[in-house]
Amino acid sequence: MTWRMPAETAPHERTWMAFPRPGLTLGDDPASAEEAYAAWTAVAHAVAEFEPVTMVVDPVEHDRARRMLSADIEQLAAPLDDYWMRDMGATFVLDDERPGVLGGVDWIFNGWGAPKWSTWEKDREIGRFVTEAAGAELVSSMLVNEGGAIHVDGEGTVLVTETVQLDPGRNPYADKARVEAELARTIGAETVIWLPRGLTRDYEDLGTRGHVDMVATIPSPGTLLLHEQPNPEHPDHVVMRGLRAFLSEQTDAAGRRFEIIDLPAPEALRDDEGFVDWNYVNHLVVNGGVIACGYGEERADAAARELLAAAYPGRRVVTVDARPILARGGGIHCITQQQPAVGR
Repeated sequence: MTWRMPAETAPHERTWMAFPRPGLTLGDDPASAEEAYAAWTAVAHAVAEFEPVTMVVDPVEHDRARRMLSADIEQLAAPLDDYWMRDMGATFVLDDERPGVLGGVDWIFNGWGAPKWSTWEKDREIGRFVTEAAGAELVSSMLVNEGGAIHVDGEGTVLVTETVQLDPGRNPYADKARVEAELARTIGAETVIWLPRGLTRDYEDLGTRGHVDMVATIPSPGTLLLHEQPNPEHPDHVVMRGLRAFLSEQTDAAGRRFEIIDLPAPEALRDDEGFVDWNYVNHLVVNGGVIACGYGEERADAAARELLAAAYPGRRVVTVDARPILARGGGIHCITQQQPAVGR
């Protein structure tokens, strides 16, 4: 078997999501909870304009999900701890030796490195649940990993972060060679590019310790969309300058140096918790479109739409207010997972 994770720009069968439920991420008061429900719902409806959406719903939220979600969105019931589908769900792959065969990589999920605040007894089952529901072959992995911790070009290149896959809370006995061998087996990685770190906020208590999908993505082979923090008052100004210098020296699986396109951050520097990690890199590519994070800054959101439209020719860019999602630890890419179409 030769499993390969297609690029996000390849045709999709559908997008998977999980509906919010009570817990640490949701918020302690009704207004905060409603904000989360509304944000996840808005993303689902935006995606559904372009392709089918399947939403995994904890049974305790059955009635609310039925009320808030359009009838076009398929709902499947399963117990949840949290609702970051990119990270707990399956990573879908295709078998190039068996056309038409879909696989689902079931990484080990331990709540982003087993922090004290996280629970994952239910979420760790969602990868297998989604794989079975999608009619995919199960590709079991002993690597602790999350979907937001990898980005691929569909041609053998994968971006990862040293502070994630080599995190002692995730894979205490792994080294780069072992991780690379497992990524080759499960998603067809030929060239693994190890970013040294992620964004500043991602190393705080509720962070992932460096998910790459907050930093960079590959809109087409040989091209990188890279987060830029222009303001020197933000610590990510220095972080991103370092990462840009590092990535400018890297080559992909085809031996190419990357063309780097900077995606400037919005102007906001802080929220109630400290320096924000607001970025436009954390978008979802869908059939014929791009679902982009918005931050209530008209000029910056519009500039990001223009850059994304140029990076993804022929796709319509739709902005959804992602501030309630970012406040809870991720973005639009983090709460969605694409299922590639087979046989196309």
